[in-house]
Amino acid sequence: MKKAVYICVINYVSNNIMNMDFFDKTGKMAIGSRLRMLTDTVTADASRIYELYGIDIKPKWFPILFVLSDGEKKTITGIAKEIGHTHPSVSNMVREMAVKGLVKGAEDKEDKRRNFIALSNKGMKTAAMLTEACKDVATAVESISKNTRNDLWRAIGEWEELLSEKSLLQRVKEARKIREKDDIKVIPYEPCHRDIFKSLNENWITQHWKVEPHDLEYLNHPQEYIIDKGGFIFVATYKNTPVGVCALCKMDSPAYDYELAKLAVSTDVQGKGIGTLLCKAVIDKAKAMGAKMLFLESNTLLKPAIHTYRKLGFKELAEYHPAYERGNIQMELVLK
Repeated sequence: MKKAVYICVINYVSNNIMNMDFFDKTGKMAIGSRLRMLTDTVTADASRIYELYGIDIKPKWFPILFVLSDGEKKTITGIAKEIGHTHPSVSNMVREMAVKGLVKGAEDKEDKRRNFIALSNKGMKTAAMLTEACKDVATAVESISKNTRNDLWRAIGEWEELLSEKSLLQRVKEARKIREKDDIKVIPYEPCHRDIFKSLNENWITQHWKVEPHDLEYLNHPQEYIIDKGGFIFVATYKNTPVGVCALCKMDSPAYDYELAKLAVSTDVQGKGIGTLLCKAVIDKAKAMGAKMLFLESNTLLKPAIHTYRKLGFKELAEYHPAYERGNIQMELVLK
């Protein structure tokens, strides 16, 4: 059998009518269901086709019959790799085929620990019988292809290649993030945000540590300790609800103009890139105010935050003197 024969059987499409109204309503969301229905339809007709030609096999066995039809013996691992199935899946099919007398075991003369599989005489005869059936299937498939605007087989290949580069799950995550960005806004702090500024910061601090006196100066009096001293606070909203905060605090330091501080995002909306948007807003504000160097203090337990800081260009300081008991890393960003 030629490889085209294998393609013909797998690519055979029946004329059974599917519920097009349902898919018109769901759109591309139901692509998995639609492909399953198409697969079920093809598989059902494949079984009937085998019966038509007196071939007693299950459609799912065909790939194994094909790879063994040249008479060579192969390991289950080798077969699984060649046909793109899992090892357990191939093992189960081989057991089923052995019950039907289509395959037999074969020892490796050089390595007794390795087991090989080969077609039995009955299996070779069955593989030969498939050749005539596949000629007719090829003709039927070609008649369908001539009446379609698109090449289904080529399209499947293109989909497989693209999904191997980036999964559907990853693409959905990216689409979700892009959509949700429209619901995220970063706005200047107002007095009405005082409670949320305090609660968000207290929530993340108390997950691992305790609120320190230095924290309370900022959290209880953001206007006096941050804004009135030349700083700035940003608030992130998601669907018009405040969910994140970040401050730009003026520093009395010869080395640094401002500190990026009090970054906190509600656990309900983490993973949407809100922390990054807040940090970018603070950095842009510092640049607009003529700052040359930005400072921050954090803790390495906060891996997502540290990752965000590094991604934005912050570099860890070799020597530092933490202002908080929980601080074990200090970083700086050179503003251009």
